[in-house]
Amino acid sequence: MTTTSSRIDVVLPCLNEAEALPWVLARIPAGWRAIVVDNGSTDGSAGIARALGATVVREPRRGFGAACHAGLTAATADIVCFCDCDASLDPGLLVPFVGEVRRGEADLVLGRRRPRGRGAWPAHARAGNLVLARMLSRRTGLRLHDLGPLRAARREALLALGLTDRRSGYPLQMVVRAADAGWRVAEHDVPYLPRTGASKVTGTWRGTWQAVRDMSRVLAEAPASHAAPAERRAVR
Repeated sequence: MTTTSSRIDVVLPCLNEAEALPWVLARIPAGWRAIVVDNGSTDGSAGIARALGATVVREPRRGFGAACHAGLTAATADIVCFCDCDASLDPGLLVPFVGEVRRGEADLVLGRRRPRGRGAWPAHARAGNLVLARMLSRRTGLRLHDLGPLRAARREALLALGLTDRRSGYPLQMVVRAADAGWRVAEHDVPYLPRTGASKVTGTWRGTWQAVRDMSRVLAEAPASHAAPAERRAVR
């Protein structure tokens, strides 16, 4: 598939986000394409997204990773971004991320979530994220604080990572394999708002620790044979 260098594609995994979609899609930067990946919604999300001008991809296999990867493979832009579809993150914040990738200052740019407002980031979800960030540091040497869903990288490079996780471990596997490949990884603060609707992953302690278990399996992967030296630092 030929990539398009000028446009930016934003992958938005979606499962019953009808209420949040208008807010999210209204904040996609001008000239960028929103790819809403419908992961089995029953609330009309796909129709709403299409009516608001988004490209809609259907992914019947349930799982956050399945939805994200379906969006990545459907993308045609040189640079691809990812953002949650629940109105907790403003996709407009991706503009400087894309600039950093385009200028060659970083290969993968992540948003470090900074909660704004009551209930933006429940204690159990924050605790699980902290555990994973520490495990990631021990595994790769990267000094990151968050494994947030707001991110940008070049499409062909992401596909070359050979990502296989189709559940909650997908975002972590992306970072682990990028680190093994010697990518420069940058992290920047972004405001994190209370989400619209109930979380499908981290809304409960049980969901959070299921996600931690999924991600622990990713961290147990052996480093790729082409990995760069283990001691590396995140770009600031």
